[in-house]
Amino acid sequence: MQRHHGFAVRAIVAMLIGYVGLLLGPAVAQPDRPLRLVALGDSLTAGYGLPAEAAFPAALERALQARDHNVEVANAGVSGDTASGGLQRVDWSVPDGTDGVILELGANDMLRGLDPAITRQALEGIIQRLKARGIPVMLAGMYASRNLGPEYGARFEAVYRDLARTYDLVLYPFFLDGIAGQQALNLPDGMHPTAQGVERILQGILPSVETFIGRIRERTGAG
Repeated sequence: MQRHHGFAVRAIVAMLIGYVGLLLGPAVAQPDRPLRLVALGDSLTAGYGLPAEAAFPAALERALQARDHNVEVANAGVSGDTASGGLQRVDWSVPDGTDGVILELGANDMLRGLDPAITRQALEGIIQRLKARGIPVMLAGMYASRNLGPEYGARFEAVYRDLARTYDLVLYPFFLDGIAGQQALNLPDGMHPTAQGVERILQGILPSVETFIGRIRERTGAG
């Protein structure tokens, strides 16, 4: 009887182990969740004048997925936003669970001739708030229009370099690189990219975004 009892206990244990394996198996086999990025910016991010699927965040998501990155890119662009406007809304524009933010703000500050010190303070505030939440930031910079003069241009453009250096951020120096002044790649206003212009932006910025993704994965193991 004791031998039969021992056999029964072993059988029950084996059955329980198998049952637990069935429960755990699918969870282990599920693929990693997508890396969640948020593009926080102005009309250049929002996709002014373009269908939603042609806007920078959607186009970036497709380009990254085509390069085997398991990512989602949310569009948190607001047309007309200044860096200060971005600071006011960063807490609700960037939801919990975000793995990284591509920060593209400052163009409207420059167009309005705002003191670069104001832009610096706002961008730094955004970076600090996201850092406090454990969310890494990539900075997409902007160049100043030359009609604002060399002194303003030097002060404005230094904002992005200095912040990237201070906070050890991936920096893409000029978001409109390759399309600024190119009539065929901009809408009639000469300021916002066409769908083809967005694709040209992607050609330049993709290596920096991939570097950013690499940093996030090293830090968190996500994606």
